Amino acid sequence: MSQASKAGQFSFGGRTVNRMGYGAMQLAGPGVYGPAKDPATAIAVLREAVASGVNHIDTADFYGPHVTNRLIREALHPYADELLIVTKVGASRGSDASWNPANSPAELVSAVHDNLRNLGVDALHVVNFRAWGTGHSPDEASIAEPFSALAELQRQGLIQHLGLSNVSAKQVTEAQRIAEVVCVQNHYNLAHRDDEQLIAELGKQGIAYVPFFPLGGFTPLQSQTLSDVAKRLETSPMCVALAWLLQRAPNLLLIPGTSSVAHLHENLAAADLVIPQDMLAELDGQGA
Repeated sequence: MSQASKAGQFSFGGRTVNRMGYGAMQLAGPGVYGPAKDPATAIAVLREAVASGVNHIDTADFYGPHVTNRLIREALHPYADELLIVTKVGASRGSDASWNPANSPAELVSAVHDNLRNLGVDALHVVNFRAWGTGHSPDEASIAEPFSALAELQRQGLIQHLGLSNVSAKQVTEAQRIAEVVCVQNHYNLAHRDDEQLIAELGKQGIAYVPFFPLGGFTPLQSQTLSDVAKRLETSPMCVALAWLLQRAPNLLLIPGTSSVAHLHENLAAADLVIPQDMLAELDGQGA
């Protein structure tokens, strides 16, 4: 059994995927802007991820921009039938590396065609609409117009399935009135647990929840409890943080990112780690 498959599987986007996936964001340059520092290593990471059982890759054409999708195409095209590639639209990058909203219907159409071209496919498996919100937190603004534009592209056959990112429960409900939602990608980790209720509700509906910043993102997770549990389990704090997520709910799918083959294997090792109940209780008690 591969490393990525040991944490179990979940079905969404027309495929059954291993719950331990891979996020491609870190393959772009510093600040997720510009070309990869070492394209050959980036390609090796992607190929090793798939060889290790990863069949769910998260990306976006605004990473770079255009960098990660082109690397994915170079490394993995033609794609294996079981590989699910999930991309995002709704943002763009300025020439100063800024992150900007790009959620008008015209911008979304352009973004979908950029993804199609750079990934080298006729239809995208899953497209998440990335709502803007406030930084990495959702707001309650209507997403009906942009999500309807993506639903139209789905009807045209350019997108197979739709998802959401950086959204509230209210926005999920609004989107579901327009088209089926197969996954939600929000900020969630050991220290940031605002979405507990949303995760449970999505689980009842059979909808995948994919936490971004599973290891804290730009502010890596740190706590004495996490360090103590990791020491007792003779592993790293980051491995514990990923394993905690896998044990939190069966509809949680992980996409930790890295630009290192060695670090990739460290992340995948979390699929093997079972945290005992007493230690889970300690970790549960230290969340924000």
